[in-house]
Amino acid sequence: MSNADRACVVLPTYDERENLPAIVPAILAASPDLDVLVVDDDSPDGTGALAGQLAARDPRVRVLHRVRKEGLGRAYLAGFDVALRAAYGRILQMDADFSHDPERLPAVLAASRDADLVLGSRYVPGGGTRNWGLGRRVLSRSGSLYARTILGVGVRDLTGGFKCFRREVLERIDLPTVTSAGYAFQIELTYRALRAGFRVLEVPIVFADRRVGQSKMSRSIVLEALWKVWLIRAARWRPGR
Repeated sequence: MSNADRACVVLPTYDERENLPAIVPAILAASPDLDVLVVDDDSPDGTGALAGQLAARDPRVRVLHRVRKEGLGRAYLAGFDVALRAAYGRILQMDADFSHDPERLPAVLAASRDADLVLGSRYVPGGGTRNWGLGRRVLSRSGSLYARTILGVGVRDLTGGFKCFRREVLERIDLPTVTSAGYAFQIELTYRALRAGFRVLEVPIVFADRRVGQSKMSRSIVLEALWKVWLIRAARWRPGR
């Protein structure tokens, strides 16, 4: 079977040594058609070295070692580039901390047979969040509504990070020109896919707070999304631009 018939999960890591030994096998167990690409931003806790050990034991695991931390968006773009050059037919992204349940991967892959971009969505029937306080729930829902309203799109969960792209989507949306990070990165990629005319489908997921380790969420990531969405709208990106 060629990589065109397979899917690659791009898994960015920074200080995820406690989660990596469990999340990688869980992803691989979800489907025999899945491979994993760990993208490590020179984690000081040794995550990159651990990822290398996992890759040495399993040919379905690869590692991209980056020399410094440049943010989630840059890590994903680097991983997408590697996966595209490896000719994978579908490319997924998800968190390494079990906030995205690997058991939902089969549902996401199944939906990708009928859609160009599949979003794991907290805000469609059957979706939700777990172990979140009221403030975080309000912030997340408000942020997604804010972005949907400004951009004029019907996607319910624009800020989610559990996605499956057909390779044609990533090839078409001009990844080198994407400058956003964090929530804004998620918004921009989905918006570009919609503007390019691709079919976007949401499937329900329950987003749980991380099991171990420290959250990467920060006030700067939230603030970036608030102003960056206006730049995304103003750019009026079109395929081939």
